[in-house]
Amino acid sequence: MKKTTLSLLALTLAAAFAAQAATPKDTLVIAQSIDDADSFDPAKGFELTSVQAFTNIYQRLVQSNPKDPIKLEPTLATSWQAGKDNRSLTFALRKDAKFASGNPLRPEDVIFSLGRVVKLNLDPSFILTQLGWNKENVDSYLKKVDDDHVEISWSANVSPAYVLSLLSAPVSSIVDEKTVSANAKNGDFGNGWLATHSAGSGPYQIRLAKLHEVLLLTANPTSPAGAPQLKNVMIKNVPEPATRRLLLEQGDADIARNLGADQIAALKGKNDVTTAAYPMASLYYIQFNVGANDVLKNPALWEASRYLFDYQGIATQLLKGQFDVHQTFLPKGFPGALNDTPYKYDPEKAKAILQKAGLTNVTFTLSTSNQPPYLDIAQALQGSFAKGGVKVVIEPGISTEVSTNVKAHKYQATLNAWGADYFDPNTNAASFAYNPEDGSKTIAYRSDWHIPQLSKQTLAATAESDPAKRVVLYQAMQREVLKSSPYVIGLQARNLIALRSNLKGYEQGINPDMVYYSQVTK
Repeated sequence: MKKTTLSLLALTLAAAFAAQAATPKDTLVIAQSIDDADSFDPAKGFELTSVQAFTNIYQRLVQSNPKDPIKLEPTLATSWQAGKDNRSLTFALRKDAKFASGNPLRPEDVIFSLGRVVKLNLDPSFILTQLGWNKENVDSYLKKVDDDHVEISWSANVSPAYVLSLLSAPVSSIVDEKTVSANAKNGDFGNGWLATHSAGSGPYQIRLAKLHEVLLLTANPTSPAGAPQLKNVMIKNVPEPATRRLLLEQGDADIARNLGADQIAALKGKNDVTTAAYPMASLYYIQFNVGANDVLKNPALWEASRYLFDYQGIATQLLKGQFDVHQTFLPKGFPGALNDTPYKYDPEKAKAILQKAGLTNVTFTLSTSNQPPYLDIAQALQGSFAKGGVKVVIEPGISTEVSTNVKAHKYQATLNAWGADYFDPNTNAASFAYNPEDGSKTIAYRSDWHIPQLSKQTLAATAESDPAKRVVLYQAMQREVLKSSPYVIGLQARNLIALRSNLKGYEQGINPDMVYYSQVTK
């Protein structure tokens, strides 16, 4: 009965917001596209909308400081101690921590949360399976020491510092085992229920989630993170950026996300609106499916494409202020990131490379989201590739559909973006330079690119405990991927958003999950 009442209240509240011209004083209203979200379960949600929500709904044992991401801070843990063999960590849990349900935090919740990720084996699970965990053995690596302590161990040759980084990722969010288990069906560990519900300890909890329509969060006043300033956060799906801008100007939204350069330019100078460009660890790139046909697996096409990507034209002319040119797989701001940009737009050089390889009349289909800036970039690439004699057929679609097809290898090429999952160089190396051939859904896997040697190098870097030596290893991998891989990495994003001027306390960090609503006031 209680759940039904909450649902009706949420629907009524959502309808009221849609009907009025100004946002309520106790509610933060955000206009953005949320077409990408297919689940708000941290064991599954891997798209931008889901990841941005997780930090507000859930907590982890440790989390990055938003202003200094390399600094990991205790969150649901108060302290930790590495084992003498460097293959375990023992965490002391916060004794006062409770979930939104009122249930206290227990070691069993930590064990259940991490174990279910591995047992479900969904897209983000590769972050934890790097530890040598699988659904058959994971329970043996997670141990309750006593009512206030839990031990996490692993078999992989990785350092405790690296494991702490993995445990700061959204997929390592701690869920309320009692609540989730009560809503599990057919052995799904509550995955179906958590797609549109929450069971966390964060400052907010899900009141209503209608995928691709609306996400309504309500305050969790007993959160260990502290009670949030505003009672509600409502994220409305508004597919068109021009409409998002209009809602903001009219006062129907407090924040408009993912605006294009034109929308930002139109808002500048308005007294009641402020604009911001947040640096993001998000890279935009072309990715070829090398298993689709012989042309797409030819390294000559990969090399030619590096000279057909109009980096400067897109970054500085088409999408002013929204991107920096960036060509390596570690984003600027990460330890070991290379800022080398050896490739320039040169269609004549690209033609020569293709001619030498015997590639003529090259055509491929480029799948991408129908949301900006993807479609704008894709159209620019269509023109720049044409000058090199390569025909690009654009296939736009809803973000979830594009993502599903890419994961299933049902595509030729895609224009995509990849955001870091945690603040460590391996977060991107383990996707761009790692394909362990075990079905892990890394970018290399999705490209059908088989790279045993690079995969070994990736593993070696996680085992290295000396920070300076790790940097050298990651820089070597970046140079190799830059020179020859089925990716053309071209841009690093800035997140362009606009806010009503009366908002205070909004915070956003470099990683996609570092979006914080709890201290916002209006």
